[in-house]
Amino acid sequence: MPFVTWLKRHLVVIAGLLTLAYLLLPNIVVTVFSFNKPKGRFNYEWQQFSTDAWKHPCGVADMCGSLSLSLQIAVWATLGATVLGTMIAFALVRYRFRARGAVNSLIFLPMAMPEVVMAASLLTLFLNMGAQLGFWTILIAHIMFCLSFVVTAVKARVMSMDPRLEQAAQDLYAGPAQTFLRVTLPIAAPGIAAGALLAFALSFDDFIITNFNAGSTVTFPMFVWGSAQRGTPVQINVIGTAMFVIAVLFVLAAMAVGNRRNRRQA
Repeated sequence: MPFVTWLKRHLVVIAGLLTLAYLLLPNIVVTVFSFNKPKGRFNYEWQQFSTDAWKHPCGVADMCGSLSLSLQIAVWATLGATVLGTMIAFALVRYRFRARGAVNSLIFLPMAMPEVVMAASLLTLFLNMGAQLGFWTILIAHIMFCLSFVVTAVKARVMSMDPRLEQAAQDLYAGPAQTFLRVTLPIAAPGIAAGALLAFALSFDDFIITNFNAGSTVTFPMFVWGSAQRGTPVQINVIGTAMFVIAVLFVLAAMAVGNRRNRRQA
């Protein structure tokens, strides 16, 4: 039968498209309800099309302040985790030392440990140290759990690197710093970028660890959780839609740059 034959040929493509649609369905719902004008406190039922929330994205008190705080923490946590994670990844791949096996095991511990356990452990640590809960405790906690993901991403890239390229640069009288900046770093850049993007997303989105160690500080996920108890403003959907669109545009731009680079090399 022609239909059965066609279905067998395109089964993988159809399954992939259905999976993609399933993954994007929540984003579509968030986008649609960002143009809703609810009659009550909760933005759960479609009432009327409106662009008021898009015209006044900061119309809800303290929402943009919490968003700005989350972005600041995410940026600094990404920078700290990326720098430390990159150095740790190179050390684990390029050097041999006694505690190498133990460090490799400990790196995966934050990824395997339940967030509530890590959150409670960090809270206990900060309280025993007498630290005041707030911006800095959140930042330290975010760097700590983002570090494992950066190390994993960079380590996979470094392990696949051809050491002969660096040896060729040294044979051409390039110094250690020049070899690293012009050969090693560009090759490892995709892994570093992947780890940084993952760290930013995890830091910006985190709620459990942040909630334990925030004190009176309110980040955007905490604001959303608090708003859901008394009424969800449409502006939350606006911010979510804007973040999704920016992420998609960033990925498309990265793909375009990568395709252009591949064409030049070909």
